[in-house]
Amino acid sequence: MDGVTSSPVRDLLALTARPGVISFAGGMPAPELFDVDGLRAAFGRALADEFAPRTLQYSPTEGNPRLREQLAQRLSGRGLPTTVDDLLVTTGSQQGLQLLSSALLDPGATVLVEEPVYLSALQCFRLAQARIVPVPGDPEGIDPAALDEIAARERPSLLYLVPTFSNPSGRTTGPARRRALAEVIARHGFWLVEDDPYHELRYRGEREEPMSARPELAGRAIYLGSFSKVIAPGMRLGWLRAPSELLRRVAILKQANDLHTSTIDQAAAAEYLATADLDAQVRKLCATYRVRRDAMLAELPAITPPGTTWTDPDGGMFVWVTLPAGTDTDRLLPEALRHDVAFVPGSAFQVGEPDRSALRLSFATHAPDTIAEGLRRLGKAL
Repeated sequence: MDGVTSSPVRDLLALTARPGVISFAGGMPAPELFDVDGLRAAFGRALADEFAPRTLQYSPTEGNPRLREQLAQRLSGRGLPTTVDDLLVTTGSQQGLQLLSSALLDPGATVLVEEPVYLSALQCFRLAQARIVPVPGDPEGIDPAALDEIAARERPSLLYLVPTFSNPSGRTTGPARRRALAEVIARHGFWLVEDDPYHELRYRGEREEPMSARPELAGRAIYLGSFSKVIAPGMRLGWLRAPSELLRRVAILKQANDLHTSTIDQAAAAEYLATADLDAQVRKLCATYRVRRDAMLAELPAITPPGTTWTDPDGGMFVWVTLPAGTDTDRLLPEALRHDVAFVPGSAFQVGEPDRSALRLSFATHAPDTIAEGLRRLGKAL
C-alpha cells in the first residue's frame, strides 16, 4: 500500500454531504433521472416465484448468459462485433481495471496513460506496483508521435485510455487520431485498455465507434463498459471484453476475488434490458445533461479571472478548467468549501509534475439554477 493514496473524490463525499453544499466534485448521475419504477419492476420479475431459486443461487463467474447476450448485441450495434464468449460481467468497470492490473502487470511493468487521467485507474496501477508514464497530448487526446517515441523507449505493457468524453478532461479523440494511435499500438505490440463508460452520453456530433473496433488492434484491445452512468451506479454492473485466452485468465482471477458478480443484480439488469426502453432512457439523460453542460459553460466566463480556459465537451459529465498560471486549486478547495461549493483539484488526475491551476467540474448532478448558484459561490472563493 506504500505510495497508494485515497481517492480525493471519495474523501470529498463526506465533506460535501453536509446540507447546503453544492458539489461539482463527483461524477454522480442525476438521481431524479433514475428509472426507479422500471428497475423496481425488473427486480420484481427477477425474484418472481419461478425465477427466484435461480436468481438467489450462485452463478457462473463469467456472468448471466442472458445479460451477456444482451450486452453482446448492444456492443455489436456500436460497431464492435461481440459474442457472449467475449464478455465477462464485473462488479462495476472498476473491478475490470483491478482484474486487468493483476492479470497483465508485474511489479515494475510500465503503463502508459493520457494526462490528465482517471484517478481510480491510477489507484489500480499503483497497487500493482506499475511504473506509470504519461504521454503528452492536445485537445484531441494523446499525440501519436509522442506515443511512438515513448513506447520505443519504455516498452510498455499497456496503454490506458478513455478516448470518448474522457474523465476528467471531457475531450474526445477523433477518427483520424484513433487510427494513428491504433497503428502505433499495433507496431509496438502492447495492450490497449479502452475504458468507455460515457459512450452513450453524447450531446452533439456523430457517434464514434469504440477504438477497440480498429482492425489494427485485433487481439490487442480490451474494452471496459458500465451501466453506472445510464442505469444506476448502485447496481455495480460493468463488463470486460477481451481476447479468449486473457478472458480465461481474468475469469480465474475473478473467482479468487468474489466468485461472481451479484446474481440478483445481473438478473434484474437482464429483465430491464428485455422490457424497458434503455435507448429512450439514454435520450432522456442526454437531453437533460446537454442543458446542464450548457448552463455550466454559460456561467464560467462571469466567475473566472481573465486568462481562464475550459473544455467544451461533446458528451460525458465533466468540464476541465485551467485557471491563470500561479493559481493553486489545492489551496483553493478549502476556501471553496467555506463557500459551500466543491470541485476536484486537477493535481489528483496528474502523474508527473501537476498543473495546480487546473480543476474538474461535473455538471450532471444539478439543475441549471443550482449550477449557476454553485458557480457564483466558486467565483466568490476565487
